[in-house]
Amino acid sequence: MNVNHLFIGGKWTAPAGGDTIAVTSASTGEYLGSAPAGVEMDVDHAVQAARSAFDAPGGWPNWEPERRAAAMMRLAEALDAGSETMARTVSAQNGMPISTAELYEGQVPAMLLRYYAGLAADASREERRVGLPQGTTVVRREPIGVVAAIMTWNFPQTMAFFKIAPALAAGCTLVLKPAPQTVLDPALLADAIETAGFPEGVINIVPGGPEVGAYLVSHPGVDKVSFTGSTAAGRRIAAACAALLRPVTLELGGKSAAVILDDADLDAHTEQLFMAGLINNGQTCYASTRILAPRSRYPEIVELYTAMARGAVVGDALDHATQIGPLVSAEQRDRVEGYIRKGRSEGARLTTGGGRPAGLDRGWFVEPTIFADVENSSTIAQEEIFGPVLTITPYDGEDEAVRLANDSAYGLAGTVWTSDLDRGARVARRIRTGTVGLNGYVPDLTSPYGGRKASGLGRELGPEGLQAYQELQSIFHP
Repeated sequence: MNVNHLFIGGKWTAPAGGDTIAVTSASTGEYLGSAPAGVEMDVDHAVQAARSAFDAPGGWPNWEPERRAAAMMRLAEALDAGSETMARTVSAQNGMPISTAELYEGQVPAMLLRYYAGLAADASREERRVGLPQGTTVVRREPIGVVAAIMTWNFPQTMAFFKIAPALAAGCTLVLKPAPQTVLDPALLADAIETAGFPEGVINIVPGGPEVGAYLVSHPGVDKVSFTGSTAAGRRIAAACAALLRPVTLELGGKSAAVILDDADLDAHTEQLFMAGLINNGQTCYASTRILAPRSRYPEIVELYTAMARGAVVGDALDHATQIGPLVSAEQRDRVEGYIRKGRSEGARLTTGGGRPAGLDRGWFVEPTIFADVENSSTIAQEEIFGPVLTITPYDGEDEAVRLANDSAYGLAGTVWTSDLDRGARVARRIRTGTVGLNGYVPDLTSPYGGRKASGLGRELGPEGLQAYQELQSIFHP
């Protein structure tokens, strides 16, 4: 799949530069295809197209909400029609097991479009308030403008539509910058946008590396930035936006805790435990990768996780039997293996994994790895590994469990496992994190999602995700 043009202004356009971004299969290392590497001139062109679509009389923000919603529904239908190809394309690039890709990359984007189309059609843009001490004020919600959406590679389409769907519903236009590791699936998105008959310039796509992203973030034609990715990159983007006083939403890293209470029925939740910690090969920002286990049940929990990891089917991402696929790249595998060495050197007990699986000599595979007897202060318990590596730390009593869960620079997600949901909810309320799942974890598309501390700024999803792409105007009269 060789993509030769950029999707800008509703058309396939020749890139300004001559470089390309090559993509290889995470499972085999074989060449999959390429896409143009955008340059600053391409970003200028894309921002101008988005600016024109926003500023023009009768442009996208001036469409009636019902008309915008109808266009979004058409895009959802086009994505549904191509969902199988989209899932396979993502899976081949980043190693996501195809069963996971079919659910997330194949279905969630259309779900989000339909959800936000409903909010767009139903929401009033104006509210009249009785003033204090006098008068009346009309409070208006207006689209914020041109959005720079910087996307990640681990759930490339799902996370893209965390931004695209609410921005479209609000009346914004967008310039998308896909991650270099996943530049083929955006071409399928562009085809769907064409099929849906979107107006020129509402959605523009410019692949590129960090330099292109930095140029887009600081572009004078951009009104808001939305970024999903690493905390380190998020800090640089936050600094650039602070200097410009530019609104920014940051969904960053995580090191979430799974708090297993002493009454948890683990046999009833084995599949949920696996998915909470190892979904997408551990390449998931919200994954519960720090297991906090009550000392009274510690050996049992260590054995459960060890058996779970040993029994996982590791293989080609495109095989429906696969539970753990490869990592996205050789560089990511090297990074994860470095953390495994660090865990060993710091004295953690390796119960299973730690190497490369036998018989998988091509691609970027790492065995599912479990470390027990891990100090919460250790490197592997504090830093985001982004691979199939879980740590297990014992605790004594709920207070210590909560203290350990909160003893982290991150605060994106987490889970609590218990047979008493009221008790679980009480514990969850004490954990300083953006979201918590009880006996499982799946982000709720209707509720705010995002992090505290080093896990980011702002919220996506739910009505709050729509509000992030709106700004307020008050019109007062006495």
